[in-house]
Amino acid sequence: MSLQRQGTTLFTAILVLVSTCVVVQLWLLTLSMEAVFRHDIHTAIPAAASSTVLLLINAGFLRYVFRFDRTVQR
Repeated sequence: MSLQRQGTTLFTAILVLVSTCVVVQLWLLTLSMEAVFRHDIHTAIPAAASSTVLLLINAGFLRYVFRFDRTVQR
């Protein structure tokens, strides 16, 4: 399998994972906002923490894609 084809497959897989994480983050945002409106801080804090973890995972995926792209261009 050529390196360009591997890159395309890798990018597609990461795009699916990032899309899934973004949908979960939107769901967590909705959950957090509903909790804040109900004055339920015990639900909002774990949802915000989980969303932060997903943000870090997405940033890691982005970093990996840039690193792979840099490697391919050499």
